[in-house]
Amino acid sequence: MYLGILVLLAAVLVSVGALYVLSRLTAVARNPLVSRPFLSGWVPEEHALSRYHARYYPVTLLFLAFDVEMLFMYPWAAVVSRLGPGAVIEMFVFLGVLMAGVFWAWREGAFKWA
Repeated sequence: MYLGILVLLAAVLVSVGALYVLSRLTAVARNPLVSRPFLSGWVPEEHALSRYHARYYPVTLLFLAFDVEMLFMYPWAAVVSRLGPGAVIEMFVFLGVLMAGVFWAWREGAFKWA
């Protein structure tokens, strides 16, 4: 009864062990002080946990706004023909609120990199 589970568990353990051994054998530098995963091997100019400048936060909020827009527009596009004109009006209201966020970000200078 438990033979299939034991075989699957053994296969998973062997696979994970083989991948671990393979990664150890093919590693370029085994000394963690020599290998630098931060910045793809380049010598870092700052600490990996340093803080970001405040000018990146409006850009992040703008990205999240458009990300959420796509999250709502894909299911809406699938059902808009069944829901009728009310769904189109609701989407235009949603896009209007989103555009208010874009105009706010523009006014705050989120699109300037200087």
